[in-house]
Amino acid sequence: MHPPGADTVLVRHGDVNTKSNTVKRYMEDLLAENLEALLSARSIPGEVERRWSRPLIHTDADAVEAATDAATDTFGVVSASPALTTSTEKARILEALEETAREHYDGGTFAVEARRADKSLPYDSEDLAREAGNAIWAAVEDEFEPDVDLDDPDLTFGVEVREDAAFHYLEQREGPGGLPLGSQEPVIALVSGGIDSPVAAYEMMRRGSPIVPAYVDLGDYGGIDHEARAMETVRLLSDYAPNFDMQVYRIPGGETVDLLVRQMEQGRMLSLRRFFYRAAETLAERVNADGIVTGEAAGQKSSQTVRNLGVTSRATRLPIHRPLLTWDKQDIVARAREIGTFSDSTIDAGCNRVTPDQVETNARLKPLLEHEPDDLLERAEEAAKRAELVEP
Repeated sequence: MHPPGADTVLVRHGDVNTKSNTVKRYMEDLLAENLEALLSARSIPGEVERRWSRPLIHTDADAVEAATDAATDTFGVVSASPALTTSTEKARILEALEETAREHYDGGTFAVEARRADKSLPYDSEDLAREAGNAIWAAVEDEFEPDVDLDDPDLTFGVEVREDAAFHYLEQREGPGGLPLGSQEPVIALVSGGIDSPVAAYEMMRRGSPIVPAYVDLGDYGGIDHEARAMETVRLLSDYAPNFDMQVYRIPGGETVDLLVRQMEQGRMLSLRRFFYRAAETLAERVNADGIVTGEAAGQKSSQTVRNLGVTSRATRLPIHRPLLTWDKQDIVARAREIGTFSDSTIDAGCNRVTPDQVETNARLKPLLEHEPDDLLERAEEAAKRAELVEP
């Protein structure tokens, strides 16, 4: 919902504001670039103005809704509002509020939120809010009896007055928050055909890290649609980052998985994860990434007990980022639905076929090393060196 004639999207960021002026400017420039990329990828007309603290998207009335949707898909954006731009003249501001009230206010309670950034204007925020409330009341009182509720109104009329323009809006649509993509170093994202890994990758992107997706081909243990589902989730993630390369590195792992199934019973899944981590580390060296991100959550699976995570993590010198570590499964599923990566399956296709009858929940590194193939990590390094790029 927006005021009639809305032609601008007012963009708000959060954590960016906590940075020093130099870093803030750098991140705001990144944010503007990412906004421009999303608009272009979606064929939405619009021009991004890189204002201090408030980036703006100038568009037209027909595209303002789509432009707002693009803004609220952009990492680093806390909220965005489709807005009407007017002059800072009080009479024009009140006129626009009256028009908006006649268009959208048809009952219930209302409030006005007015902010004035330019202290040289001949009115302050309180004066503007009071007169705006009177104007809105007068605009609709012949149709129904308006009611003011400053605590929990049904409709809020927002007015933000900057140095050279006033912006009118009726809603603040929530964005992903976080930091602009590209403001942190890239990480290897181990993706599978399941629910968790793409959500974890999204969360790292939300904190500014571009991802380098890596899929380990499990060979005969991968299931018919295992790779196809993994590629589809990467394709969906790439929609949030059209100006970043999201090709997938396919790491051959079928032979090693077959070897583990034949030679190991207890601890097999832990050795498989160690294979994943060392392969990811080797790939990270190849593409200049600085970490690994996985969808693991503490205690969610037998291989993800706190002790087991500690044992498997020793296969790599790189930090393993686990943004879902403390998440409940229903919250992971809800986020997957929200970002569009949800799959009908609630298990990782393929890995369930590798799981032995007797699982290990309390592993120790030394006994595990005695049972796994001596050359497991060398196999992982060699597999990563043979990884091939594939389009998602």
